[in-house]
Amino acid sequence: MPLNKSQVKTSQVKTVALDIGFDLVGIAKIDRYEDNASEHLKSWLDSGYQADMEWMANPKRADILAFMPEARSLISVALNYYTPDRHSDEPNIGKISRYGWGRDYHKVMGKKLKALSTWLRSQHGSILTRHCVDTAPVQDKVWAQRAGIGWLAKNGNIITKEYGSWVFLGEILTNLALIPDEVHTNHCGTCTRCITACPTDAIVEPYVVDANRCIAYHTIENRNAKLPPEIVNKLSGWVAGCDICQDVCPWNQRFAKETNNADFKPYSINIQPELSELANLSETDWDRRFRASALRRIKPAMWRRNARANLNREK
Repeated sequence: MPLNKSQVKTSQVKTVALDIGFDLVGIAKIDRYEDNASEHLKSWLDSGYQADMEWMANPKRADILAFMPEARSLISVALNYYTPDRHSDEPNIGKISRYGWGRDYHKVMGKKLKALSTWLRSQHGSILTRHCVDTAPVQDKVWAQRAGIGWLAKNGNIITKEYGSWVFLGEILTNLALIPDEVHTNHCGTCTRCITACPTDAIVEPYVVDANRCIAYHTIENRNAKLPPEIVNKLSGWVAGCDICQDVCPWNQRFAKETNNADFKPYSINIQPELSELANLSETDWDRRFRASALRRIKPAMWRRNARANLNREK
């Protein structure tokens, strides 16, 4: 049975979340109402746009109650990670996506989610929680829009009016019946800058991204020894992720704010890395350089592959 919302006030939950250090917090109701999110996911998977990311097909992703049957509310939270540092366009310098410049967001977000979950459970012995960052089968961006955090943009990111799309998302599922926020309205309008700017045409239509064409996918997730030639010739220095569709977004250009979270301040070695160094990265150097970093997902051989692809690409 869901717990009555009066047992823990929704306003109190939000206040505690902000006190813990989250920048944004919203609430979504969990039930079996039908919308187009599951159909959109199915269509995306049927088109093969997930490439070899097989975990995206986990059936729990389409039915959150299969992930936590007792859940009645989802608390969506966001952390701003933007810093005003700039990528270099020098041909000998690699580009790393902003999300990976500082400390691993899984660790930062996870610690705060655990603190909020612990507080919630301390309010009543029957309160259940389950928290996750982006490693669980939860459509975090869909739920962030339902919770009023922001809207799902044409490039597949969540855009917030407060911080643009430079945010990490996290969730807590609970059996508490909290008061939900209004679903966020979409404010992309007729803008197609992200679609036009993508050098590999990965945004095949508004709100649909084909990972097979995405630089971020290939530099982070593709485990093959070589990158596809059509990707190599469009890398433009990217060795870890890609920020192009976010950099051109008008919301980001106007409303991005520098984070006050010290964990997300860039490690100097990540802002303008030498391609020649990455092209010869040893296991020992990789372990030292990317300790406590989300960039550890990119293994040493992949760093070398990505850097060498940039050094050898058609000029």
